[in-house]
Amino acid sequence: MKFSVEPIPAIDLLDSRCVRLMQGDYDQVTTYHRDPVAMARHWWSQGASLLHVVDLDAAKSGGTSNNWALIAAITQTVGIPVQTGGGIRTMEDVERVFKLGIHRVVLGTAAVQSPKLVSDAVGHFGTERVAVGIDARQDEVCIQGWTASSGLDILTFAKDMETCGVRRIIYTDIGRDGTMQGPNLNAYRTLGTALKQARITASGGVASFEDLLALQDLAPLGVDSVIIGRALYEGKFEDQTLWDTPTQV
Repeated sequence: MKFSVEPIPAIDLLDSRCVRLMQGDYDQVTTYHRDPVAMARHWWSQGASLLHVVDLDAAKSGGTSNNWALIAAITQTVGIPVQTGGGIRTMEDVERVFKLGIHRVVLGTAAVQSPKLVSDAVGHFGTERVAVGIDARQDEVCIQGWTASSGLDILTFAKDMETCGVRRIIYTDIGRDGTMQGPNLNAYRTLGTALKQARITASGGVASFEDLLALQDLAPLGVDSVIIGRALYEGKFEDQTLWDTPTQV
């Protein structure tokens, strides 16, 4: 089945494993695979056209520990673009990550703490290669791997990022992430109405084909892709393919 909202597999890295957190809680971890490179290769073979890799170790530590070698191995293994976020705090970090073969960096905490870094990165690397991740708990932006509140209002922050030149917002509803309770459609509708140029990648709560069809209704508001984690790993789409043509790898 072909969806106008592109499904993107999530590969969350923690202690060199492929995991999922429940609502961003590092004490509620499920390990789905001990070889993230093999997992990345699997999603590529299924026909995915983009992978979303999150370095949870780096996000929580602020970059003092990271999985960059593993991320580099993923980019070298698959024949599709990879975007990554987690612990990227400086322009030097951005440059270093791109040298790993990454197609797009996702700035979260750094975007909150240093909007100038965002505008500089967009100006230097282009809008296609820099995204901002908004990790939302209720109406507030969270930082430091979802462990701290920023005090920033989501819509105000999103519009500020658009002013900085950002044209890709990845919006994660923390309260729904890992729950498979369905995406927060109202949040994406509100965000899409507020933004004028940025496109939106939805994240959090997707559990079924019906959820993907509901997100398609928001395509006129700029929602053009969705990151899926637990539902993919637990085979909720096993009766049909999410992508048109599996890849021979």
